Amino acid sequence: MRAVIQNSFGGPEVLQVVEVERPTPLSGEVLVRVRASALNPVDAAVRSGAYPLLGEPPFGVGWDISGVVEEAAPGARYKVGDEVFGMPFFPRAATGYAEYVATPSRQVALKPAALDHVHAAALPLAGLTAWQGLVDAAKVGEGDRVLVHRAAGGVGHLAVQIAKARGAYVIALASAGKHEFVRSLGADEVIDYQAVDFTEAVRDVDVVLDSNAQGDRSLAVLRPGGVLVSIMEHWNAELAGRVEAAGRRFAGVSVEPDYVALEAMAELVDAGRLRPHVEQTFPLEEAGKAHEVLEAGQVRGKLVLEP
Repeated sequence: MRAVIQNSFGGPEVLQVVEVERPTPLSGEVLVRVRASALNPVDAAVRSGAYPLLGEPPFGVGWDISGVVEEAAPGARYKVGDEVFGMPFFPRAATGYAEYVATPSRQVALKPAALDHVHAAALPLAGLTAWQGLVDAAKVGEGDRVLVHRAAGGVGHLAVQIAKARGAYVIALASAGKHEFVRSLGADEVIDYQAVDFTEAVRDVDVVLDSNAQGDRSLAVLRPGGVLVSIMEHWNAELAGRVEAAGRRFAGVSVEPDYVALEAMAELVDAGRLRPHVEQTFPLEEAGKAHEVLEAGQVRGKLVLEP
């Protein structure tokens, strides 16, 4: 099969399409014929060596997939022909930029009927990050005031929709050129973080979803008892201590595979309440070009590869 592999750390040019052996599913696993693979910022950080999650190359990056079950080993939850999507193995290697991926069947879910494979692939990692932060950790519910950083990005644009689906009042931070897009997602307020200091414009928030390493500044807008959900600083014990000392709660989120949350998001999708936005697609051979676009930092929603 074809897969994108890198033999060294470096820029997008280190990503190369090569022929490798097709994986064989073990007990409880399925072999997925990948129809689409989405990119996430962590992919670029791992590729460059800035975040050496997978050790030394060679390895393949990529986790978000959507496709069709080609083989089902004994004990698997799905059968041949089922359409599934998910984020296998994270934070271990999944080599998601490939024609086939073998995955534990409990790390994927049935694809939402309302989405094609391109859009389904855009949902898992970013959606699970938002879900595990807002729903599992912060218990966002009716009437909560939620502040979402980088609201037009991969995690942010899904977080806005998930919070709205749970009845929250959503305040979104985004650059001016992305305000119309963020409002179309359902945000109640949109603030241009480049022109306005959000710590002066926002007060008494119940939950902050911080995907921008703005933990200390975000603390200033939380009401007593509020929750700071941190993605980029989930490991930061000193920040957690400052948050707790201020009478707020800290929730560090490091995303993990979760078929229950995938199924819950699929229900929202099929109910018309959640829709991943795909800015651009690329063939597998242009994975490096896709990484260049990703690292330029202007993407709304997600970028997707089609093997």
